[in-house]
Amino acid sequence: MIEPFGNQYIVARPVYSTNAFEENHKKRDRHHKTFLDHLRVCFSCSPQKAKRSVLSLFPIASWLPAYRLKEWLLSDIVSGISTGIVSVLQGLAFALLVTIPPGYGLYAAFFSTIIYLFFGTSKHISAGPFPILSMMVGAATVRLAQNFPGNTGSSNNSTSNSSSLDDYKVTVAASVTVLSGVIQVSTFSCNLPTSIYHFLKKEKVSFYKDISMCLIDNLVLHSVFSQIEKTNIADLVTALIVLLVVSIFKEINQRFKDKLPVPIPIEFIVTVIATGVSYGFDFQTRFNVSVVGKMNPGFEPPTAPNVMVFQETIGDCFAIAMVGFAVAFSVASVYSLKHDYPLDGNQELIALGLGNIVCGAFRGFAGSTALSRSAVQESTGGKTQIAGLISAIIVLIVILAIGFLLEPLQRSVLAALALGNLKGMLMQFAEICRLWRKDKYDCLIWVTTCVFTIVLGLGLGLAASVAFQLLTIVFRTQFPKCSTLANIGRSNIYKNKKDYYDMYELKGVKIFRCPSPIYFANIGFFRQKLIDAVGFSPLRILRKRNKALRKIRKLQKQGLLQVTPKGFICTVDTIKDSDEELDNNQIQVLDEPIDTTDLPFQIDWNDQLPLNIEVPKISLHSLILDFSAVSFLDVSSMRGLKSILQEFIRIKVDVYIVGVDDDFIEKLNRYEFFDGEVKTSILFLTIHDAVLHISMKKDYSTSKFKPSQEKDEKIDFTINTNGGLRNREYQVPGETKF
Repeated sequence: MIEPFGNQYIVARPVYSTNAFEENHKKRDRHHKTFLDHLRVCFSCSPQKAKRSVLSLFPIASWLPAYRLKEWLLSDIVSGISTGIVSVLQGLAFALLVTIPPGYGLYAAFFSTIIYLFFGTSKHISAGPFPILSMMVGAATVRLAQNFPGNTGSSNNSTSNSSSLDDYKVTVAASVTVLSGVIQVSTFSCNLPTSIYHFLKKEKVSFYKDISMCLIDNLVLHSVFSQIEKTNIADLVTALIVLLVVSIFKEINQRFKDKLPVPIPIEFIVTVIATGVSYGFDFQTRFNVSVVGKMNPGFEPPTAPNVMVFQETIGDCFAIAMVGFAVAFSVASVYSLKHDYPLDGNQELIALGLGNIVCGAFRGFAGSTALSRSAVQESTGGKTQIAGLISAIIVLIVILAIGFLLEPLQRSVLAALALGNLKGMLMQFAEICRLWRKDKYDCLIWVTTCVFTIVLGLGLGLAASVAFQLLTIVFRTQFPKCSTLANIGRSNIYKNKKDYYDMYELKGVKIFRCPSPIYFANIGFFRQKLIDAVGFSPLRILRKRNKALRKIRKLQKQGLLQVTPKGFICTVDTIKDSDEELDNNQIQVLDEPIDTTDLPFQIDWNDQLPLNIEVPKISLHSLILDFSAVSFLDVSSMRGLKSILQEFIRIKVDVYIVGVDDDFIEKLNRYEFFDGEVKTSILFLTIHDAVLHISMKKDYSTSKFKPSQEKDEKIDFTINTNGGLRNREYQVPGETKF
C-alpha cells in the first residue's frame, strides 16, 4: 500500500526475498517463442501481412493517398524548385570530385532522387550526391585510373586518349556505385542497418569524413603543387573570388538562419553570374580556361558494371556503403524527430541501395544526402517527397533541354562551390578539444580513426576503427567501476559511500555494486574488487581456519586440549608435526567447508585460539551484492561467481544477491547454479529488503561514519517502520514500512 503525504510517501509491505515474493504473488505462465516459432511467423502468409509488406516496401503507397493537395502542394513546389537548382549545381560540382565530366553528376542527382521517392521513408532529406562520398569514389577512381594504358601523365596525350581515360573513370565510378548499392541491399537482407548505425555513430562518421577529406585534400594539394607551373591565373582568380563570396554568404545564412525566411541561394546566384561573365567575355578563348564543355542532351544507355573493378575496390565500396547510410540515416533521424513521423532504417537502406544500383547502371556515382541540400528542402517549406519529385524534374529539364546554357561555366567555379560545401566539415576538427573534455574514449576513437585511415586507407581504416570502438566497449566492461554502497538520509536509498557525508552502514555488512555484465573476461577483476571492498580474501581465511582446525582436532585427540568456560587450556607449549607439508600436498582439502561436528565444543574464530594458533579475525557477517546493473552472466563467470559465494558462505558470511530480474534468475536455475550450499534464499528484490532482513536476523546496530568523527564516536541505530534509522530501543516489527 502506498500512502502519499505531502512530498513524501509511505510504503507498507513485507520484507521480500525473491522466494517470499513469488509465494505471495502468483506468476503468469508465459510462452517464450522459439526459433521455430519465429520462422513460422516469418514465412506465414495472409492478406493483411501481404498488404503490410507492400506498404513497407513502397512507402509512397502509404503517404501519397493521404497527401493534402491544397495545403502542401504549393509548399512542395516552391521547395522542389529551390532544391532542384541546388541539386543541379551540386551534381555538376561533385562530379569534379569524382574526377569525371560534370554532366554525369546530373545523372547521380536525378536517379537517386527518383528511387528515393518510391522507397524512402524520410519526408525531408534530398537524396543525391554527397561531397565526402564523391571524394571517396574519386579516390578509388584515381587509384585505378593510374594503371589505365592511356594515362601516361604526358601533356601530349591525344584527345582520343583523354576521352578513353574519362570513359574508363566513368566506368570505374559506376562500378563502385553499383557494388556499394549491392552491399547496402545485402546488409538489409541480413537485418543489420540499426546495428551498423549504432557502431557508426555520429561522432565516428564525422571523424571518418574529416580524415577522408584530409587524405583526399593531401592528394589534391600534391597534384596542385606538382603542377603549379601550369596554373591558369584566370581560373585561380575566379575560384578565389567565388570561394570568398560563397563563404561569406554561407556564414550569413548560418548566423541569421532564424531571421531569414529562406537561405540565400548564393550558389545559384554565383553560377548565373559566372556563366554570363564567362560567356560574354569568352573566357575559354581569351584566357584558355577549362569550362563544363559539351553537354549532350538526354541519357546515355545503361551499362553493365566492370567485375574486375569489384575485386580491386571491395574495401572502398564497403566504406562508401556504410558511411553513406550512416550520414543519410542520421540526417533523416533529425528531421523525423523534429516533424514527428516514423523512420524505418531497413527501408532507408533499401532506398539508398537501389538508388545506387540504378544510378551506377546509368553511369552516375554514389549518393547519400547532402546536408545543405536537405536543409534547403526543409527550410523552404517542403512537406513530403513531392518536393523531391519537383527537384528531380528540374534536374531532368537541365539534362534534356537547357544543359547547353551551362557549357560556358568555368570548372573552377564548380570546384569553388564544392570547397564551399566542405567548409563546415573542415571546422569539425575543433571537435577534438570538446571530445577530450566530455569523453576521453570518444577522443581516443577520433585519434585512432585518424591513424588507421591514414595508414590503412579509407576502407580498411573504417573497419579497423569500428573494431577499435568494439575493443573500447570490451575494455569498459572488463574493468567496471565497482563501488561500495551505504545508506544515505536514513531512508531506503543507497549510494556510493565515497560520494556523500551523511552515510550509514550496518555493522558487519558490506554492500558491493557491479555496474556491468559479468563474463569470462572480467570475473577475475570482479573477484579482486570484491576482495578489496571487504578487506580480506575469503579463500585465505578458509584455508587458515582449516589449518587451525586440523591442529585443534589433533590436540583434542591426543588429550592435550581442555575446554573451560574461560576458553581453551593446552597442556603443551609447542606441537611438532608435518602439517604444513600435508597442507601443501593436499591443498584442495583446505578449500572444503569447515566441519566441526566431531568436536565436543564450538570454535569462535574471532576469539583467542589455543597454542597461539593465528587465524585472521573478520567482523563481516553479511555481504550484499547489488546486481541490478548486471545484464547477463556467461557459463565461465557463473562457475567463478559460485566459487566466490561458496568461499564466503564457508567462513560464515551470509551472501545476498539483490536487484536481479526474472530472466536472470531463470538462467541461473537453468545452469543449476543453486544447490545445498548456495540457495535461492539469498535472492532479494532490493538492497533495502536485504538490509532489513539482516537487521531483523542479526539484531545488529549500525554505525554512522563521518570523516570528522573519531573511531570511538559511534552512534547505534536500528531501522524503524518508515525506513529510517532510530535508536536501538525501537523494536523492528516483522512487516516493515519504508
